[in-house]
Amino acid sequence: MSQTSAALGRIQPSATLAMSARVNALKAEGVDVIGLSAGEPDFDTPDFVKEAGIQAIRKNLTRYTDVDGTADVKDAVAFKFKRDNGLLYKRSQISVNSGGKHTLFNALVATVDLGDEVIIPAPYWVSYPDIVNFAGGTPVFIEAPASQGYKITAAQLDAAITPRTKWVMLNSPSNPSGAAYSATELKALGEVLLRHPHVLVMTDDMYEHVWYAPTPFATIAQVCPDLYDRTLTVNGCSKAFSMTGWRIGFAGGPEWLIKAMGKLQSQSTSNPCSISQAAAVAALTGDQDFLEERNAAFKKRRDMVVAMLNDAPGLDCPTPEGAFYVYPDASGLIGKTTPKGQVIDSDEALIGYFLDEAKVAAVHGAAFGLSPAFRISYATSDEVLRKACTRIQEACAALK
Repeated sequence: MSQTSAALGRIQPSATLAMSARVNALKAEGVDVIGLSAGEPDFDTPDFVKEAGIQAIRKNLTRYTDVDGTADVKDAVAFKFKRDNGLLYKRSQISVNSGGKHTLFNALVATVDLGDEVIIPAPYWVSYPDIVNFAGGTPVFIEAPASQGYKITAAQLDAAITPRTKWVMLNSPSNPSGAAYSATELKALGEVLLRHPHVLVMTDDMYEHVWYAPTPFATIAQVCPDLYDRTLTVNGCSKAFSMTGWRIGFAGGPEWLIKAMGKLQSQSTSNPCSISQAAAVAALTGDQDFLEERNAAFKKRRDMVVAMLNDAPGLDCPTPEGAFYVYPDASGLIGKTTPKGQVIDSDEALIGYFLDEAKVAAVHGAAFGLSPAFRISYATSDEVLRKACTRIQEACAALK
């Protein structure tokens, strides 16, 4: 007899993590599988960041810290927000957490009540709706298809807002699509939000520094300063600094919200890892020049993957402006039959076919709320990506 909670029953395991686990299991069995499902940069944490962590251990910075971050790491986050985004936050307006997912979880669980609506553009990162569901809220999805560049319009946003709307969630550059909102596009969304003062805005900027667009990165509180008092600007160290395992996320926002998030964190995880906090100080305040070289490598990979997938029969792959994902539309493959006679009736069936026959792991579009499509991470070597895309091309060509 199951004795788990109703709240736990409202969520599903992460589809991306489940696929990564499946890939690891196949590799352990000796299968030549190429895993393109994990959203993790393949570069190492910069040496100067690693050294800061080592020095923190040697200095015995191994004890509890303040629940939501030391003064040093909060000052470093404030420095980053001012330098990169022109946003000014005091320590009391900053929360530091055990990864960006933890930041989002704290903010939503601390504010969402039964019946509250949270607007989520689709495709979306897999955890957004599940966290809302866990909190007892209702996800409200706005579909942004490839024809719109995977971005919602101001008219769509205005139509989705109701008196029950608590939050609007924005993610730019996007996981899974890599779509990036320009300052002009954000301003149009901001003008809608200004007409609805009861709505809070959460902007997930985790991929800020993985950026290829011709215009500079912008975040909504920067573009629409009148929204500053009801915007939570979320970011972290995982993607830009290749610190996924260090688990440092952070946010700047109104004091009442930061205090509420800290209250929740005081009864859940307590402080983020003290060593990781010290490393984050170095990451956020140190030399940022390495980011340009890494972006150039990601952009080269993006261009190769987009070109090769667009050469695959039945796929239409838009060119993303940020992050390290592509999200090809697979409409042209639905209804086709595999050489073994299986009908591809969904994008989940398609990625199952890719895994079984091409030995390439991706994540199906239904997990991100927009089908038929799939997500590929190109955060791996050119050689591996070329091999994987060739396998996908051959698998698509074999469909009838």
